[in-house]
Amino acid sequence: MTLPALLPPALASPVAHAYARLSEVFPGLAVGELKTEERPPSGGGWVNAGELALGGAALDSFLEWDHLQVLRDHGAEARPDVVAGFGFHRYAWPAALLMTVPWFLLRRVPRLSPEDVSFHRTLGLMTIRVTEFSCLPEDPAAALPGARVAADEEALRAELRSAFAAHIEPVLDGFRPRTRRGKRALWGMATDDLIEGLWYIGNLLGEERRAMAELEELLPGTVKPYVGAPGFRDLTGPQGERLPTRDRATCCLFYTLRPDDTCVTCPRTCDTARVSRLLPSA
Repeated sequence: MTLPALLPPALASPVAHAYARLSEVFPGLAVGELKTEERPPSGGGWVNAGELALGGAALDSFLEWDHLQVLRDHGAEARPDVVAGFGFHRYAWPAALLMTVPWFLLRRVPRLSPEDVSFHRTLGLMTIRVTEFSCLPEDPAAALPGARVAADEEALRAELRSAFAAHIEPVLDGFRPRTRRGKRALWGMATDDLIEGLWYIGNLLGEERRAMAELEELLPGTVKPYVGAPGFRDLTGPQGERLPTRDRATCCLFYTLRPDDTCVTCPRTCDTARVSRLLPSA
C-alpha cells in the first residue's frame, strides 16, 4: 500500500492550506492531494467514495468495520440498519470537512465528486483530487484554472451547499437500502454531520462562535435537500456559564446499544443532562 504524500506548496491546490490547518488542530484526520496523473489509493483499508455509492462489496467491507467495532466495544450485536447508520455518519462527517473547512478558513469551496475522494478510516486519512473550486471575486485564486467565481458571500454559501449535496447524495443512495431509512431521514443525518463537523473544528480553532454564526447563515432551514437549521442555543450552567448546544435533526440510534447513553445533542437528551455533561468538570 502506497500512502499519497501531501503535495509541495508549489503544486498544492488552492485549498491545501486549509487542510494543513485542519490536521494541525485535529490530528485524527489528514488530507492528501493527488496529482492529475495519480491513481487513488486502493487496498489495505482504503475505500473510494464512488465505490460506497455503488452499494456493493466495498460497502459491505466498510460496514464490517462498524459491525466489529460495536462487538469489540459493547460486547453485543447491533442491528444491521444501526450499523449502516454508524457507517454513513463516519463517512459523511469527515467528507463534509473537506468542503466546510476551506470555506470557513479561506472562502474557497472545492468541488469533489465521490470518485475524487478516498478514505482510510483506520489511519484517519483522506485523499482528494481538486479540479474545480469556488471563490469570491476579490480572491487572488479567482484567476487560477478551475476557479468558479461566486458573486458574493451568499452565492458562495450556495456553492458550498451545492458542492456537498452533489458529493454526498450518491453516497447516501448507496447506504440507504442498508439503513432502512427514508431519503429525508438520511438527509437529516447528512445535515447534522455538516453542522456538527464544522462546529467541532471551529471550537478547536478557537472560533466556535463564528462557526456557529456562519452555519446559521449557511443553513437557514429552508434549503432543500437539507433538513432543518443548525438551531444553536445556549444553556446556563450552575455558575452562569454559557453552554452552547443544539438539537440534532435525527437520532443515530446509539440508544439501541446503550439505552441510558444518548448523544449530548440528541433530541432524546434533556437539558438537565446536557448541562451536567457540558460543564468543564464533566
